[in-house]
Amino acid sequence: MATTNQVKDLQEAVICSICLDYFNDPVILKCGHNFCRSCITQYLKDSKNSPSYPCPQCREAFGEGEFQPNWQLRNVVDVAKKIPEPRGKKACEKHEELLKLFCEVDQTPICLVCRESRSHKEHSVVPIEEAALDYQAQIQSRLDILKKERGKILSFKLRGENESHELLKQLQTEKQKIVSEFQRLRQFLEEQARLLLVQLEELNTEIEKRREKYVAKLSEEISSFSHLISEMEQKCQQPASEFLQDIKGTLRRCEREKFQNPGALSSELKWRIWESSQRNASLGTIMKKFKDSLSSRQRLDKANVTLDPDTAHPNLILSADQKRVKWGDTGQDLPDNPERFDTELCVLGCEGFTSGRHYWEVEMEGRGLCAVGVARGSVSRKGQINFTHEQGIWAVQGGGDRYRALTSPQQFIPLSLSRAPRRIRVYLDCEGGRVAFFDAGCGDPIFTFPLASFAGERIRPFFWAVVSVRLL
Repeated sequence: MATTNQVKDLQEAVICSICLDYFNDPVILKCGHNFCRSCITQYLKDSKNSPSYPCPQCREAFGEGEFQPNWQLRNVVDVAKKIPEPRGKKACEKHEELLKLFCEVDQTPICLVCRESRSHKEHSVVPIEEAALDYQAQIQSRLDILKKERGKILSFKLRGENESHELLKQLQTEKQKIVSEFQRLRQFLEEQARLLLVQLEELNTEIEKRREKYVAKLSEEISSFSHLISEMEQKCQQPASEFLQDIKGTLRRCEREKFQNPGALSSELKWRIWESSQRNASLGTIMKKFKDSLSSRQRLDKANVTLDPDTAHPNLILSADQKRVKWGDTGQDLPDNPERFDTELCVLGCEGFTSGRHYWEVEMEGRGLCAVGVARGSVSRKGQINFTHEQGIWAVQGGGDRYRALTSPQQFIPLSLSRAPRRIRVYLDCEGGRVAFFDAGCGDPIFTFPLASFAGERIRPFFWAVVSVRLL
């Protein structure tokens, strides 16, 4: 009598390698390999038009009509189909009975004999097909999560590559400006040209190195997710008895930690490129003016910012030295003057800037949300306000380990930071239209807004808080 393994070997021998099912109207190629007639016909349609086609198994060439019906194999298929089903599915290794049940306690397929044994008699069991459907639903939900995560990584990769390409284009433009301007100057300007070109080459090397590392990391993650997704998709196509083998291990492999974006490439480098372009802006003038301009641009003033009580929302409590603000449960009885915010929990700095480069630092105390940045002096104070540059506000918002740039009412840019900053440094360049944010503790860039046009308007420090905030 044929053993289970022999029956299995026979059934595998009559499986089409294309559709992975029993041969249906089998045909044989001249190389000796067999396929369903419909499978090989579809294979020819899917292939490019050619006088010859490679065999799907051995790649030996054959013509479009060079295959014949295989009547003998059709008879073997008919015999294989008549073999009793229990020997065709995976059987219990101990009892050689069909696995029809699934033990929910041990999470393993069992046969009817196993069900009556001491090992499973007191356990909850369900039909194996029902269990397979439940676990397939779980696997599918995890597959959806994995695919979404892979999509996010792909977008990170694309964004990183685009940013690096844009930076390299900016570098090329700056190099051309430097060469053309320094040709008209002597000694001092030539020394400046050599210095700046070396700096730009170092930036070029740094960008290339960061891009390669960034893309390599994302490519590795994409490959890992693709491999896991492919494995899970193949797993879901297996028969229930095979599918549920080591189902706990399968579920564990699906539980991948969400990918943490290694971070954007451009904030710090854009700032450095921009600084280089600012140093080159006056190279067309005479040497004395160039020296004075260069010295002026290298100066960065720390602003002594204080809070303006006339602009503070009634629920915001200011300290006596106007250096700290915190949110209060009840509103204060304050005059509703035109300068005061009446709906949003906002306050402006007393100081305003129309020229120069300035910075100040803000420390968040306790837990809660806050937004810091700058605002036009003419920003709206009444009613609901959109914290966007279109409304005259350039700010970042954060609390805990979540930070985002307030760029538009419909789209906030989430910021991937290596750590949650306790102190934020706000940079403002009035002439350059630059607003940037850095982690004051370690100097890491947080976010840089695209170049803005302040049109000579007075720019003031801006704060929105439901947590205690202190100016340093």
